[in-house]
Amino acid sequence: MFTDTHTEINTYDLPSTATAITGRPNDLNRAISKAESYLLNLQQPDGHWVFELEADCTIPSEFILFMNYLGEIDEPLQAKVANYLRSKQSEDGSYPLFTGGPGDISCSVKTYYALKLAGDSPEAPHMVRLKNYILSQGGAARANVFTRIALAMFGQIPWRGVPYIPVEIMLLPKWFPFHLDKVSYWSRTVMVPLFILCTLKATALNPKKIDVLELFVVHPDLEKHYFPERTLLNKIFLGLDKFGRITNPFIPKRVRNKAIAKAKDWFVQRLNGEDGLGAIYPAMAAAYQAMLLLGMPKEHELLVTARKAIDKLMVIKEDYAYCQPCLSPVWDTGLVALALQETDKIKNKETLTRAYDWLKSKQLKDEPGDWRITQPNLEGGGWAFQYANPHYPDVDDTGLVGFAMADSNLPDLDESIHRATRWIVGMQSKNGGYGAFDVDNNYEYLNEIPFADHGALLDPPTVDVSARCAMLMAKVCKDHDEYLPALERTINYIRSEQEADGSWFGRWGTNYIYGTWSVLIGLEQTRVEKSDPMYTRAAQWLKSVQREDGGWGEDNFSYHDDKLKGQYRFSTAFQTAWAVMGLIAAGEAKSQAVKNGVDFLLRTQLTDGSWNDKCYTAPGFPRVFYLKYHGYDKFFPLWALAKYRNAVGHP
Repeated sequence: MFTDTHTEINTYDLPSTATAITGRPNDLNRAISKAESYLLNLQQPDGHWVFELEADCTIPSEFILFMNYLGEIDEPLQAKVANYLRSKQSEDGSYPLFTGGPGDISCSVKTYYALKLAGDSPEAPHMVRLKNYILSQGGAARANVFTRIALAMFGQIPWRGVPYIPVEIMLLPKWFPFHLDKVSYWSRTVMVPLFILCTLKATALNPKKIDVLELFVVHPDLEKHYFPERTLLNKIFLGLDKFGRITNPFIPKRVRNKAIAKAKDWFVQRLNGEDGLGAIYPAMAAAYQAMLLLGMPKEHELLVTARKAIDKLMVIKEDYAYCQPCLSPVWDTGLVALALQETDKIKNKETLTRAYDWLKSKQLKDEPGDWRITQPNLEGGGWAFQYANPHYPDVDDTGLVGFAMADSNLPDLDESIHRATRWIVGMQSKNGGYGAFDVDNNYEYLNEIPFADHGALLDPPTVDVSARCAMLMAKVCKDHDEYLPALERTINYIRSEQEADGSWFGRWGTNYIYGTWSVLIGLEQTRVEKSDPMYTRAAQWLKSVQREDGGWGEDNFSYHDDKLKGQYRFSTAFQTAWAVMGLIAAGEAKSQAVKNGVDFLLRTQLTDGSWNDKCYTAPGFPRVFYLKYHGYDKFFPLWALAKYRNAVGHP
């Protein structure tokens, strides 16, 4: 159970004109001290930090569906999750993927079903508004593939309304256009148990026999199954889908059994104890359901452990509860450490030592991992995002933690730093950039298959991850030039990806402000001159999107329309911190823009030393799935204020 109590502030009501606070060093020092104390008090006994990680309503809704699929309903917990879901509804009745965003039909359908399963009457005003929104979008049959799979499992649509994804995919050779190794880690961990569920046509227990027929324009049995055609390649895949359905009855039983056994073996090898398959909720839930479907008793050790992994994701408060998509302790700990190092390395030495002792214990070395498929001779050295996820170390986390260690000046970290740096160099893609988990995972044609209507099947290189890798390599290169060739390739990749206006796209954080900050603090460690156009154009862009109140803010709408880059209805503390740090890295520490940004952070700090931004801070997948990191408005502002103090020389 997580707690996070503090006085809230409505950022809509902030004054529109910045007050000149930065001229008073005591105010700056006092704000830094309060923010520092707030974070220090949140350190766990073993040295790490972890904050809540909140997704849109899809994941909590899926948890209610999961309980009803099993017929094991914790009524008090279900009621709390339903309370959470009701609180997130938009005025038009829909459910968005991020705060203030447009309604999303798939999220809305799952939420409606979850609320109805939890006992909400279809005649209740909020349910009527939600139903009307869904019908206005063409009904539940227009939801995405994952939602339609859930509806099929609950008997709400026929299985012909789901793309053909037979378990025999497991037997395809590596040279085949579609192969498990060609998709991202998150896709394969979800897909493999889904192959079993879809092939064997899993059926939910649904003990209350709740249906949602009212969400369909026509009866589901009469509804033409919905597979939108986008491109010529997509039409070809749809043709293959139809061919597969025709030939499915002729697949020999021994072949099917072989494929099922291979799928089961694949995910059982990766179950990951109480941290779960892939350490992400969708994969954990699908694996649990698949094991049950294959006849494993609930008392089986694997099932008991898998259920514990799911339950550990729950955040349970007095009046509401929700399921997190995963946990973020390594990421959170690395970022808090950097903020504390910027504040005072000497004073925080003991705290940082405990944090790095914990991180050292989490570094992956000789464990098996899917990344070894493309890099079999590469020595391990990465960190996962979660407490444990040995098959899937995260390149971004590894760059961040490795840099934080190198920046700390603490003893006994060199082995971890260089092991991480060597692994990073070995994970570089051909274009010089870095994906989050794999090398050259860029088979773009796979996003055209009917199953991939979410468009998030792959893990190609991105600038923000690449910048973190450059930051580590540049820091270590100061004494070890063997990393210099890889660093130069990364810098060239980053240069090639800069937008015409000077910004960079942010894949794993919202959005161009995040991407631009990521690059600038990475370049700051390199030998690139501050007069380089990468710096000057980026700084000019950041200044151009600063708001009148001195802060910065960017909505997730910029993932849907890049004309909205750097724009939001209000400023946020974490995005203001990114912009301030980015400008300081570009040599603009004494600029009026930075002073105004610092003023914004000072006057929006809460009495307990934290900040409170209510908006979602990052995409899980742009345009598909969004997240709120509850720590971002706690440690990024501290990092920015401390960086400012160190840059301008305040006492």
